[in-house]
Amino acid sequence: IVTAGPTWEALDPVRGLTNHSSGRMGYALASALQDAGAAITLISGPAALHPPYGVNCIRITSAEEMAESVMANIATCDIFVGVAAVADYRPVVSAEQKIKKNSETLTLALVRNPDILAMVAALDNAPFTVGFAAETENVTSNAEKKLTAKGIDMIAANPVSGDNSAFNSDSNELTLIDKNGISHLSRCSKPLLAQKLTKEIARRYYETYPAKDS
Repeated sequence: IVTAGPTWEALDPVRGLTNHSSGRMGYALASALQDAGAAITLISGPAALHPPYGVNCIRITSAEEMAESVMANIATCDIFVGVAAVADYRPVVSAEQKIKKNSETLTLALVRNPDILAMVAALDNAPFTVGFAAETENVTSNAEKKLTAKGIDMIAANPVSGDNSAFNSDSNELTLIDKNGISHLSRCSKPLLAQKLTKEIARRYYETYPAKDS
């Protein structure tokens, strides 16, 4: 399973909370993993992209919908890669009608969304779980904390600020962190980076589950 794109957390029928994720990295990774022989389920938030040919694509909107879709499909999953930029919070209440501009300020009450990576990693028969960390500062240290806090097998961290931002870009770079240390995949096109990341995921997966290596 690969998740991709942003999520949209509705404030009302017109407005919502979201982010700059285009979905390109997740879609490229789904394609690369399929080319490597995997059967892929791509669970995508709102993205103006066509899924790779032959990939089972499930389209969702919100973080809660993504969590539900992941958990509904996780039983037969060997590798889970959470590339999606999932909103951490959603409005406590989504207004049924458009919120009118009636005052100078507006206060929003937000509640935390499900932590999909942590949910998957906590399963009794958890798949090999890979997370992504989009960071604006202290990329490596923040990603290390996320790896530990969520109990996942591996994390791929990328910068999302300044000239090197991965958001809305055709290229990206990744810092890979797992129990054995830190490595770096230098900046290149997202399709090429996805191929390199696929090799890294496959190697670590078979190191973790050597009996599955055929």
